[in-house]
Amino acid sequence: LVMAAFMIPGGKLTVRYGRKRCFIAGLIVYGIGALVSAVSPGLGVLILGNSILEGIGTALLIPPVYILATLYFTELTSRARAFGIISAMAGVGAAAGPLIGGAITSFISWRAAFVFQALIIVVIVLLSRRLVDPLPADPSRPFDTAGAATSAGGLILIVAGILAADDNGWLMIVLLVAGALLLTLFFAMGRAKERAGKEPLLSSAMFRNRTANLGMITQNLQWLILMGVSFTAAAYLQVVRGYGAIESGVIFTFATLGILLSSIGAQRFAERRPQRTLIIAGFAITVVGIGLLIIMVDVSPSAWAFAPGLFLIGFGLGGMLTPSVNIVQSSFPDDLQGEISGLSRSVSNLGSSLGTAIAGTILVAGLSTGAYATALIVLAAIGLIGLGAATLLPRTPAPRGTGDPSVAPA
Repeated sequence: LVMAAFMIPGGKLTVRYGRKRCFIAGLIVYGIGALVSAVSPGLGVLILGNSILEGIGTALLIPPVYILATLYFTELTSRARAFGIISAMAGVGAAAGPLIGGAITSFISWRAAFVFQALIIVVIVLLSRRLVDPLPADPSRPFDTAGAATSAGGLILIVAGILAADDNGWLMIVLLVAGALLLTLFFAMGRAKERAGKEPLLSSAMFRNRTANLGMITQNLQWLILMGVSFTAAAYLQVVRGYGAIESGVIFTFATLGILLSSIGAQRFAERRPQRTLIIAGFAITVVGIGLLIIMVDVSPSAWAFAPGLFLIGFGLGGMLTPSVNIVQSSFPDDLQGEISGLSRSVSNLGSSLGTAIAGTILVAGLSTGAYATALIVLAAIGLIGLGAATLLPRTPAPRGTGDPSVAPA
């Protein structure tokens, strides 16, 4: 909820205060959140540290990562390599985090796990001092506080509605409608500011670029599938097969290995194939992986039956996460990188929430082993929708950093 609410304002703040400064500030806020969680006497303080402070810190530090990668690497294939490394490290963190955290919690305490997070943050802050911000900060740039409040409120309600899908249908509808109304107000306020010659939180140019819009759709669906498959597989492993959290995490490293290998190869893939082709291939491989996972798990009781399907799912997702980000970031000039980074990360977060909500709703609706296969079939169908969206991407890349739909080839 907090990440979704503050990712767009977090991206915009990089223009005013600088990318390096926002990145380090986000790290510090996250580290404080980890320490607050470590010493929390009860649930309320734990929520403050783990959910609110760490969420705000993440929203501040994530957009600068993508902005700096875009600014540092101006050529398509070198940028693909940078985004590939980011995706690979995210995959490693997603796999290693639960395992390390689980081990620390099991052998020491859950408080020690948060202290470990804070120590990692200290190391990153020290290493970040060498970063050079390619663009100067512009403190004179206005910050749309009203826009930030309405966008944050709208996104909080939307995400809360999505997460309520498997608990209360009427509450879900109320939250989604309220969120949609707030976001409509946000966009109307933004257009009014532009007509008055003022700068809104989010430029309308973000939504006039067909290539970037299609790229964000593929991003949303990729994260939806990733989190949906993760949720479904984890629930099946623990509820049906009886594995513990650490054992389930070890099995899911097959997907992480796939993400790691295809992300590391991002530059080589970009040199040989267009970004559009890589995204299409990624969705196709992911859908095949989901199908293989359903078949293999159904016919074999062995934990190894999960390996081929999870590996293909990870390889397909890793192979298209990088080109999707590359397409979106490369569609806009340097001065709009803060806005598009915040927007694209919010779109990805919404996809993650949708994936968990869709899988959770299906599993809650039918608590039989067949419900798990149904959830995966639905996710495979969503993968086919993503494949269709990818085919609409231009066959040749748009000129670097235009942000103008008129120059993006159809």
